[in-house]
Amino acid sequence: MIEALERAVPQWDYPEYQGEEVALFIPCFVDQFFPEAGVATVKLLEKLRVPLAYPEAQTCCGQPAFNSGYWEDARKVMAHFGEVFDRYKWIVTPSAACASMCRVFFKEADPNSPVVATGARVYELSEFLVNVLHKTDLNARFPHKTALHIGCHGRRELGIASAVQTLIDNIRDLEYVPIPNVEECCGFGGTFSVKMPGTSINMGKKKIENIRKVYEQGVRHIVTTDVSCAMHFGGMMKRDKDLREIQIHYIAELLIEG
Repeated sequence: MIEALERAVPQWDYPEYQGEEVALFIPCFVDQFFPEAGVATVKLLEKLRVPLAYPEAQTCCGQPAFNSGYWEDARKVMAHFGEVFDRYKWIVTPSAACASMCRVFFKEADPNSPVVATGARVYELSEFLVNVLHKTDLNARFPHKTALHIGCHGRRELGIASAVQTLIDNIRDLEYVPIPNVEECCGFGGTFSVKMPGTSINMGKKKIENIRKVYEQGVRHIVTTDVSCAMHFGGMMKRDKDLREIQIHYIAELLIEG
């Protein structure tokens, strides 16, 4: 199943980066709930001497409305996104889900809109590092047993699993412990978790039981490319007397450790 999934993910043709300014897109939930992910992203790109811009007029990419079926509302938010980010050749975000919305689903929501071209220039940080900057070893060190969760959008729509694994494999002293059935969804799915909470919770419980197996192997850290997933299974973990010991990090937080 995993091999079939790897064959099914898109093979993106990444353009060559030549030192141009990079615009940071910080999604709503990162801004409100996980600002440390955005801060770590900035620190890492500054460490690599990548010139950065933060367009202050940015808001949402439109994914919540799009996923809920309110496509007209989503198109309005997408149009604003295009107005804000159109001038930038490179747009980087600490969220595979939002990068996927921009690069994959803008053209579904409004195929004839100029925002589709802007969305095509949005990259999740990990793929930007590995596939665009060709940086695989950031001279990071994290001496802990660590598991990895890549959300569905990153794994299936963007195909960034290989890039993320490469970054993890090059962190010194990190002992990687794979979560069983790691390709299975955690059950968050954005507004899916609100509209179908019973199904979402049951999927989350399956993920939690697989996380418990790596906890029993000594894992106390999970790294992810989607802290939105962490809102779901991380919230469930906080209600567990054992699993609440596990800390969840966005990948940039590990890559700035030295």
